[in-house]
Amino acid sequence: MAKPKSSTSKTARAAKKKPASKKASVPLSRATTVAWLRAHVLRGVLFLLAVVLAVVVLYKFINPPTTITMFSEARRLGGIDHEWAAMDDIAPVMARSAVAAEDANFCRHWGFDMRAIRKVIDEGSSRGASTISQQTAKNVFLWQGRSWLRKAMEAALTPAIEFIWNKRRILEVYLNVAEFDEGVFGIDAAAFRYFRTTPDKLTARQAALLAAVLPNPKERDAAHPSAFLSRRANAIMDGAATIERDGRAECFER
Repeated sequence: MAKPKSSTSKTARAAKKKPASKKASVPLSRATTVAWLRAHVLRGVLFLLAVVLAVVVLYKFINPPTTITMFSEARRLGGIDHEWAAMDDIAPVMARSAVAAEDANFCRHWGFDMRAIRKVIDEGSSRGASTISQQTAKNVFLWQGRSWLRKAMEAALTPAIEFIWNKRRILEVYLNVAEFDEGVFGIDAAAFRYFRTTPDKLTARQAALLAAVLPNPKERDAAHPSAFLSRRANAIMDGAATIERDGRAECFER
């Protein structure tokens, strides 16, 4: 006769089978955490670069609706004066005057005027050597003021703008986003504000006066120029005529 199975032996066998314990969570090491953060920061930077490049490509065909400076000034002043003017509707002498005043070698560099930069370094001058391409990058995508971060971003954006846009487009955008007086942005608003005219009807003298106010638009008045501003305008008129004769205006004129 078979013996009944002992309940004691069942209990013993059950006791031997220990339940699988949950794997203890191991905290991430410092190196792993740093690597994880670095990877996510890199992804974020690459995504931001892709967005910026996409906007640069978009602005080759579509006019920038506003800028950081325009937005902040509109909030501060309660509104700004700005109307876009196509390059074909801007007097050629205005384009030449802006180049003569701000960047005479505009057609001969790739975004940075290395000769001007070397000259500033050699002279130990505190004045800048920003090209129109650099100023366009700053005015369209960045903020005003001096900081190493802004200059670094400007330096990164400038070659992209030079590569994706052409010189005529760069100058067109520059003339339409530059500040010519407090709350007055772009050549259309400036031509009306100072001379009650349109950009296509600007004379050589008027164009030179407008170009002369660009470095300090809140302190200079093209309609009532000081002796200094008048002399500066005369020099710009000569410079504009010179770059027309020697071919330094060919890249933005048709």
